[in-house]
Amino acid sequence: MGRVRAVAISDTHAPRRWKTCPPRVAEHLRDADVILHAGDVCTASVLDELAEYAPVHAVLGNNDGPDVAAWGAPERLELDLDGLAVAMVHDSGQARGRTARMRRWFPGADLVVFGHSHIPLDETGDGVRIFNPGSPTDRRRQPHGTIGLLDVHDGRLTGARIVPVT
Repeated sequence: MGRVRAVAISDTHAPRRWKTCPPRVAEHLRDADVILHAGDVCTASVLDELAEYAPVHAVLGNNDGPDVAAWGAPERLELDLDGLAVAMVHDSGQARGRTARMRRWFPGADLVVFGHSHIPLDETGDGVRIFNPGSPTDRRRQPHGTIGLLDVHDGRLTGARIVPVT
């Protein structure tokens, strides 16, 4: 047990939105112990690029093709992040009832990282914390492109921040 710094990212939408890693994203990736990509990578080369910074765990998004699946991204993923039970999925469904649904989908998870909406969110309910880092490259109606920074210490989530990168 120790400390882990995870960078959560989603909805990079390459190559239309993500040509190469944006400099302000790269600043945070340099300090990452692990990268969690919550889908809509769109091309597996983004995952290879991210893996140059730290180990990457990714899930399939609705815009991801066979190359992302071949890279190793499943539809849902559960992992142990230094003692913290983390689950990942791209589309968590409608906002209403989301925490209860995530608890049903991932009964053992302490934290669920998801994407799809491009809307940053950090919420706790029904015994689970859910976290959407937003998108660093396709902010839609959000004021900024964003990523998430997660700090794990001795199996506990000690910090979760949404960080603007545009």
